[in-house]
Amino acid sequence: MPTLEQLTVGDEIANATYRFTRDSLVRYAGASGDFNAIHYRDDVAVAVGLPGVLAHGMLTMGVAVQPVVEWLGDPGRVLGYQVKFTRPVLVDPVEGAEIEVLAKVGAVTAEEKTARIDLTVTFNGDTVLGKAQVLVSFAASA
Repeated sequence: MPTLEQLTVGDEIANATYRFTRDSLVRYAGASGDFNAIHYRDDVAVAVGLPGVLAHGMLTMGVAVQPVVEWLGDPGRVLGYQVKFTRPVLVDPVEGAEIEVLAKVGAVTAEEKTARIDLTVTFNGDTVLGKAQVLVSFAASA
């Protein structure tokens, strides 16, 4: 596990790519209970003015924090997580979709033994989660 003393603002701590397929959207719908048809039916998505089937925002958010959890080695060290949904992730029926996640140290607070990890989450070069920040603890009892 990394230590607070090892961190410098601007350090890249993770860079990962994640793939969504229509199957993964259906599985997420089952797990979350979110069966809104815009997440699995093109005809419904288009009928409401969307370009096609979109990944669930909460799925995108949940996947985006994964490289931080892996870096920490302990999900219990995540104290808080916030994002602003800025653009949808369009999931092609054949090709699927890939999101890229870049995680960097945004702030270090020695007295509180915390760090803020800033995420840049993109799809096709466009940011899909704005102000994506993860607050992590380095306290012994986290």
